[in-house]
Amino acid sequence: MAETDSNKLGSSLQQMVTMMITNGIILAAFLIAYLLIRNYKENKRIYQPRSFVPTVPEELKTKPVPVNPIQWFKGLLTKPDDQILLETGLDGYFFVRYLRIFTTICLAGCLFFWPILFPINATGDAQGVSGLDILAFGKVNSNGQSNRFYAHVLMSWLFFGSILFVLYRELVYYVNLRQVILTSPAYASKASARTIMLASVPAPFLTEEGLRSLFAGVKHVWINRAQKELIQKVNERSKLSNKLEVAENKLIQMALKNKFKAEKKGQPIEGNKICDFVLDKKRPTHKLKFLIGDKVDTIDYAREKIADLNEEIAELQAHYDTAPPQNSAFIMFDTQEQAQTAFQVVCHHEAFHAAPRYIGIRPDEIVWSNARLIWWERLVKAAGALAFICALIIFWAVPVAFVGTISNIKYLTQKLPWLGFINNLPDVLLGLITALLPAILLAVLMALLPIILRLCAKIAGAPSKSKIEHTTQNYYFAFQVIQVFLITTISSTATAVIPKIIDNPSSAMNLLAEKLPVASNFYIAYFLLQGLTFPGGALLQIVPLILFKALGFIFDNTPRKKWTRYNILDSTAWGTIFPIYANLVVIALVYSTIAPLVLIFAALAFFLVYIAFLNNLTYTNMPSDDRGIYYPRAIYQTFTGIYLNEVCMLGLYVVSKSYGPIVLQAILLGVTVFVHINLEKAIDPLLTVLPRDMTRWDRISNGDKSSNDGAGKFSDTTPLMGDKSLYHDDSASHHPTDKFHDIDIEKTVEFPSGSNNTDNGRMDSNEGSMMENPESISPPKANAFMRFIQPYTYLSPHVLRETMLTSPHYHQKPAEIPFEEERLIYAHPAVNDDAPLIWIGKDPLGLGDTEAEQLNQAGVSATTTAAWFDIKENKKGKKKIEIRCGDLKEVPIWSGITRH
Repeated sequence: MAETDSNKLGSSLQQMVTMMITNGIILAAFLIAYLLIRNYKENKRIYQPRSFVPTVPEELKTKPVPVNPIQWFKGLLTKPDDQILLETGLDGYFFVRYLRIFTTICLAGCLFFWPILFPINATGDAQGVSGLDILAFGKVNSNGQSNRFYAHVLMSWLFFGSILFVLYRELVYYVNLRQVILTSPAYASKASARTIMLASVPAPFLTEEGLRSLFAGVKHVWINRAQKELIQKVNERSKLSNKLEVAENKLIQMALKNKFKAEKKGQPIEGNKICDFVLDKKRPTHKLKFLIGDKVDTIDYAREKIADLNEEIAELQAHYDTAPPQNSAFIMFDTQEQAQTAFQVVCHHEAFHAAPRYIGIRPDEIVWSNARLIWWERLVKAAGALAFICALIIFWAVPVAFVGTISNIKYLTQKLPWLGFINNLPDVLLGLITALLPAILLAVLMALLPIILRLCAKIAGAPSKSKIEHTTQNYYFAFQVIQVFLITTISSTATAVIPKIIDNPSSAMNLLAEKLPVASNFYIAYFLLQGLTFPGGALLQIVPLILFKALGFIFDNTPRKKWTRYNILDSTAWGTIFPIYANLVVIALVYSTIAPLVLIFAALAFFLVYIAFLNNLTYTNMPSDDRGIYYPRAIYQTFTGIYLNEVCMLGLYVVSKSYGPIVLQAILLGVTVFVHINLEKAIDPLLTVLPRDMTRWDRISNGDKSSNDGAGKFSDTTPLMGDKSLYHDDSASHHPTDKFHDIDIEKTVEFPSGSNNTDNGRMDSNEGSMMENPESISPPKANAFMRFIQPYTYLSPHVLRETMLTSPHYHQKPAEIPFEEERLIYAHPAVNDDAPLIWIGKDPLGLGDTEAEQLNQAGVSATTTAAWFDIKENKKGKKKIEIRCGDLKEVPIWSGITRH
């Protein structure tokens, strides 16, 4: 009987070992390959581009990867937080922090649950439970051992109570760190920090004068205008110029190859024109319309068409301000404080008018097609996108449910004899099919979604790329929880109990309660896949390796493509990265009390993913500049795991009729709801705005005394917003410092008589707000526990300024943008689009120079500067042509990274 039960139920130790060995071998292979090839000179562009690629700004360059593997690993483990923040940016820093926190929580959960719950579960007398499942909740007999559930519920109170406090602490930390960074000189002076986007602007205010009347301190106004013809022509010119550039370089390479072939046959070709080396019928061509259009010579047609478009576009650009206005605008202010005040003001008495408002949008990330949306269009599009997402979730449940059944397919073989052959497979192969295969299939299914979800976010009306990623984060998390967790859990549990439910329908609830922990075996496999296989692949950079070693040779057929692939680094798409690991956190939390064994595999997965991401964010990827917006959403999404655990455990207690645990669990659920609601009320207003005291402190600390009456105090009549001369940054009169503690605030603020303020703070007589002095304020010394439980004291803004903003990078203002250039920053790109430059490689025959000269004569800009075709001959006498590019200063298509 025991042997039969063992075959029917539970995940065997053999399957577990098989999964660990398989994934461990993959991890070891990837890791060894990474350590062996990363330091070769030709591979440094793949594994450590931020240490030397010239397009990376100096302040963002990192040290080379240590050659010694031990030093490399130790360096990642011991890297201080302030350095991680500087090298990975706010988004990257908070992502790896998220992984690090839940690595710690899962390890703490193992130490907390295992010594108590493992013995309680393992000594339960529920029948039919064997293998690793004896360590789970289902081993306790709900009919005769319900008193044991008090241990589970009391442990839940302590464990989840601690997690709730950690989530609160992290939100406080996030808000304070975000505020000190966004009010630092490096950020506060950026154009994006001083610019708001106003949507659905009513017609009476849709003029520069009208918008200036709504706000004070306005420096520039950009009204979005209907420029359909201009945009179409610019897009057409861009496509044609790409075709022309590809065709010119392809033609030259074709000419060189023909010459080499002729020389090999002893038939030298002389000449300095393309026609001397390439027949007219071999020249690049394309159709004007897909499939049915007329075929034209690409170079001749594009040369003539681009020249005409240049004139037409220049004419339209010169009169762009006469185009009819659309219903949105960008407004730049003299100071960040003024922009924040305008952002937080309700601008119009009608609902949905002059709203929504956005701040911090960079010019290069604007989704211009959504800038024109009327308020009702935005609502309809958002509703339509949400409806489509809901339908997609339902549709996606079918293949995901099938994947879930595979993990427990042996339970169906008894009722479906035609599946009986599966039981005859070797144990190792059976373990791979039922454990590893479903995890792989699920990962593949989920990898197909991001493109669809980002398109839905764009359709929903997101005004910028960062907002698209932020919306995608919500969509993708819903998919992850519903498909990867709920559907898979239900289908996996159902297949385990369907045979018995068919035989005895009245036992359904008891069976589901007993067998729910069985689904945890699938997630152990999923954690092993995500925690062992993925980090190894991420370190090895498999996709970039393939692109550079194989596909790059095929597709990089112009100097521009070659140079761009090598010199322009990607940043991370957080909208689909955060949800994957937030969902893993949800799974770990749900099963923490049901099957505590999951926690050790979750901790291993989070730790290894932490190492992989920290390495790549430090050495490979450029930091994104989305200002950490994904972290608080991930924190709130973590509540999903807490709720699901508490509801699930409550259901299990109800099934077992354990009334004491039911009451205690219901109270815990109520406490969680209370904490969640009040956290949102307290924190949400601080997630998108900068408080007044922070923006004022930033202005004072940067030496802006424009609102000081000259007598050592702020005048009571100082306007909060007014003439821009009050706030305009005049470098001749301001003296920014490199360190905040160099500022003596006592010389700037006079404190009211009778004030009881001491070294703990200073009161602004005008606003009544605390103006803290980092030099004189320091929290009292305390042990680690006291520092942990008092985040408002030990993670306050002035403490974080001193401990996290240690690099001069944060305290240096960016170079001031010339007024004429600044005046065009938020205009539509088509308005400022320059005539394209066709970049052709030089060649030994001088054909590239000849082609460039002909293009210039036809009115199309072209050059061969800093690009050439390098010809190498192998031992067999075969000549190989490669495109080479010159130094950064010589490259004609690079003008530097603009950081607005």
